[in-house]
Amino acid sequence: MPHFLAQPEAQLTVFQAVVLGVVQGLTEFAPVSSSGHLILVPWMFDWPILHDEQLNKAFDVALHIGTFVGALGYFWRDIVRYLKAWFASVRKRRADTLDERLAWYLVIGTLPGVIVGALFEQVIADKLGQPWLIAVMLAVFGLVLLWVDQRFPQDHGLEGLTTRRSLFIGAAQAIALQPGVSRSGVTITAARITGMTRESAARFSFLLALPIIGGAGLYEGLKFATGSETLPKGIGGPFVAGMIAAAISGYVVIRWLLAYLRHGSFTPFVVYRLAVAALVFVLILTGARPATI
Repeated sequence: MPHFLAQPEAQLTVFQAVVLGVVQGLTEFAPVSSSGHLILVPWMFDWPILHDEQLNKAFDVALHIGTFVGALGYFWRDIVRYLKAWFASVRKRRADTLDERLAWYLVIGTLPGVIVGALFEQVIADKLGQPWLIAVMLAVFGLVLLWVDQRFPQDHGLEGLTTRRSLFIGAAQAIALQPGVSRSGVTITAARITGMTRESAARFSFLLALPIIGGAGLYEGLKFATGSETLPKGIGGPFVAGMIAAAISGYVVIRWLLAYLRHGSFTPFVVYRLAVAALVFVLILTGARPATI
């Protein structure tokens, strides 16, 4: 076996890394909670990575960077356009065009998640990642998404965004720091409450994710780059494999989901969330897996 594919000293195989990378890519943008799945999958199979806090944290950063790369691959034209528009509005000290307004709405929508994440990062990591709680959040916020999607009309696209609406969606994004809520799910729910179409709600949600995912990946990555936190030896192979899997699957899901939502609803995702929640409780109640980690 080539050296870069060799199993590292820490307990993470290439197979496990690829599985978790695909899980991350598939669930980061689908409204089903990637953070919840990255806990539940190794919990269900009793993979050792779940009990190695340092390795788990580092691998989570790597997977998010992979997903970020996949999203950049899809949205790079939008990103370039909005960056140009944002700098143009800064120079003019006003936002005249739709692109300029949208660029500012993305900035405004990002702020609540950044603030809450910075203030409560350790609390979230230590207290909120228990399987039983993730299952509850999957079910509750899935039903909220279903109710909102069926109740509220689809009146406008991205052109209907305002400062107040973007701040409301951004505040919803902060709730998703709790695993099981789903960042894309709760921001899409908030956008649908404002009357946004399903496709536009998903597009704004995905674009809003990029600063959070990229910024968090850069922040955590710098800790390892500067030596304040260290990686286990021989971990390169699984990390690279997981990042590639996350990037590819993330790109595919974005492309598919935006096309699907032109005509489809969120009902299948809600059914899936309820099924996963039920499975978790069955495993706990039968004693097959513990309720906590």
